[in-house]
Amino acid sequence: MRTPGVSIGVIGAGGWGTALAVLLCRKHDDVALWCHSAETFARIQETGENATYLPAVKLPARLQVTRSLETAASGRDLLICVTPSHFLREVMSRAAAFVAPETIVACASKGIEESTLMTMGDVLAEVLGHPGRHAFLSGPTFALEVAKGLPAAITVASADPGVARRVQGSLGSREFRVYTSTDVLGVQMGGVIKNVIAIAAGVSDGLELGHNARAALMTRGLAEMTRLAAKMGADPGTLGGLPGLGDLVLTCTGHLSRNRKVGFELGQGRRLPDIVAQTRMVAEGVRNTRTVHLLAQRFGVEMPIVDQMYRVLYEDKDPMQAVRDLMGRTQKAEAD
Repeated sequence: MRTPGVSIGVIGAGGWGTALAVLLCRKHDDVALWCHSAETFARIQETGENATYLPAVKLPARLQVTRSLETAASGRDLLICVTPSHFLREVMSRAAAFVAPETIVACASKGIEESTLMTMGDVLAEVLGHPGRHAFLSGPTFALEVAKGLPAAITVASADPGVARRVQGSLGSREFRVYTSTDVLGVQMGGVIKNVIAIAAGVSDGLELGHNARAALMTRGLAEMTRLAAKMGADPGTLGGLPGLGDLVLTCTGHLSRNRKVGFELGQGRRLPDIVAQTRMVAEGVRNTRTVHLLAQRFGVEMPIVDQMYRVLYEDKDPMQAVRDLMGRTQKAEAD
């Protein structure tokens, strides 16, 4: 069923931003997608597809693709920012002049700002103000499957339950189930930390360590995710839901996972600069590994998987040696 009269802007024409725009066009008539890249914009205009980031998906004719932040952000009931996390402050600072106080801003970017260790929620509050009007999306969702209309579920969190329900109403459909939460921090942190664990899972698969190893890695990774998020003030139960466990399972096992692919290539013996150079797609887990490692130190939380991934990515540690060091740690109770 279509919802007339709701105006929505999507900031960021990567794979996930494009998929959300396609999803929204099934329900809404007024949807704009802001595209930063002149090259990507030209190809979309020429072919009607975002072949770089979401190939083989025809964009709806009603979708307004624009390179103007003013066009994308002005007068919108809902604005969804889907930029890579390290560009969020810059882009949303530019968009701020066009965002009305009553506009709900939903963030689907997953990351921690490297220079400040601020969450995306903290960055948006600093740049836009009105934090009570902000919401955060996270869950097990590959962009391509969402764009194709395959079933998926996600969580939207806001400090204001009414804001979360409005985003739920705008996004939810028979194919796309949306749950609400008030745990803004937990929803954000699940989406960040799982990227690091997904790289580790890829390393395990690249080294051909087997299904047992990957299952153990994911389970202990969930324990690390929960420890840090809870120490920062999140509800541990959130990490057992879609934004934590759900996203972790998908990203650690799905062949569409960019983070798992980076880890797999590392496990196969390739070097990180060569892996990153071969693709325009952003694997947020590479940056997330640095920031989560720093947060663990700041909050005094033991995160051995994250620590080893940091050493592999940033200290050129041999991946197999990282596995040996993880397995050689002192035996302990599982709850510790």
